[in-house]
Amino acid sequence: MRAEKRLIHAATMWVRRQPPKVKAFLAVVSGMATLVLLRFIVHDHDNLFVAAESVHSLGISVLIYKLTKEKTCAGLSLKSQELTAIFLAVRLYCSFVMEYDIHTILDLATLATTLWVIYMIRFKLKSSYMEDKDNFAIYYVVIPCAVLALFIHPSTSHNLMNRIFWAFCVYLEAVSVLPQLQVMQNTKIVEPFTAHYVFALGVARFLSCAHWVLQVLDSRGHLLVALGYGLWPSMVLISEIVQTFILADFCYYYIKSVFGGQLVLRLPSGVV
Repeated sequence: MRAEKRLIHAATMWVRRQPPKVKAFLAVVSGMATLVLLRFIVHDHDNLFVAAESVHSLGISVLIYKLTKEKTCAGLSLKSQELTAIFLAVRLYCSFVMEYDIHTILDLATLATTLWVIYMIRFKLKSSYMEDKDNFAIYYVVIPCAVLALFIHPSTSHNLMNRIFWAFCVYLEAVSVLPQLQVMQNTKIVEPFTAHYVFALGVARFLSCAHWVLQVLDSRGHLLVALGYGLWPSMVLISEIVQTFILADFCYYYIKSVFGGQLVLRLPSGVV
């Protein structure tokens, strides 16, 4: 066990000494290698999407435990939760009018939980809310997402406004975690339950991204045609990839901290 820890520590130190371009290259190679592995060990790639939703639910469960048992919301971003509620509400509406299925029920449950988290932070645990650290201006992401959705949206036969709403929730979901990352960067120290929650989001995003990429490969590109024409199919994949890379750096430090036996995650400057 000690030998494994020494090996991991040596590998970690080597990666940290590399310039940013090398780190980015290693991250891309690692991601591609994981995709290849998933393609061979997971026969039905739809299961990856189910796994992503399951991991996301696990992350929310950790968040609920933190709020109910520890009676504190320190380190959590109210703005991230509000952005999450916005894109979930819009996606739930789109799901009802465009493609009602099992995911509609899952989104409804997630939205209800997110609204409960917002209520707890705003009212029940307001005294522990780090408002001064949660200083990300959400209009920096809401307005660009709305403008982008206005010009790049699905080309299906659905109502135009519904298609714009659909695109908006896809774009907003990709960046909804940014305020949470900003809070963690401002505090530099992330307590365990918040770290577990954000890491779960990172894993869920990677699995969701893997699902879309492998589905495109399996269909030999036909899935992109089914999503519509123009820039929209590419933007769906780009949004998934953006979500994954936004959280990639944090996940790296989380794993490093876990293997190092540290309960509290300390982030260096410039991680997010």
